[in-house]
Amino acid sequence: MTPGLNALIGLLTALYPAAVYFGLQYLQPRLIALALAATLLLRLTLVRADWSKPLLLAGLAYAGFAIWSNQAVALRFYPALVNAVMLAIFAASLLHPPSIVERLARLKQPDLPTQGVSYTRRVTQVWCGFFIVNGGIAAATALWSSFQIWSLYNGLIAYLLMGLLFAGEYWVRLRTLKPE
Repeated sequence: MTPGLNALIGLLTALYPAAVYFGLQYLQPRLIALALAATLLLRLTLVRADWSKPLLLAGLAYAGFAIWSNQAVALRFYPALVNAVMLAIFAASLLHPPSIVERLARLKQPDLPTQGVSYTRRVTQVWCGFFIVNGGIAAATALWSSFQIWSLYNGLIAYLLMGLLFAGEYWVRLRTLKPE
């Protein structure tokens, strides 16, 4: 997949909460779900990484349900589903190594030392914890909050929290895995 197209699809997916919030003012829920399905289908046809295919297939099944139900509330559970599938992928990689984070680290450093393998396993565990908490909040906002709160959390706050986790992990990595 070309980097530009990958970035565009990633941006469209990230903007999903905003699309739901603003789109429901003008469109039926099934049309928003159809746009999500089209985006996910395009990404599925272009993706090479096997680990991301379950996420995309789950998203397509979800979008199919949302199209069928044509209910606004059905659109709100996509972020919780993404967190649940990401949790399953990361947790499965802990049970069947190498972990997702180790695989990503080996793209940059194929001869990852034992200390690096242990560290990437721990980082994968931290991400599993993040997906549990973030997915729980995403589900809670889908069930019990207004569309404004749901959009704010899932369209902004969750991304800021992910960014903080990335930055915090990078900071810890620089101090933990210093070359000797």
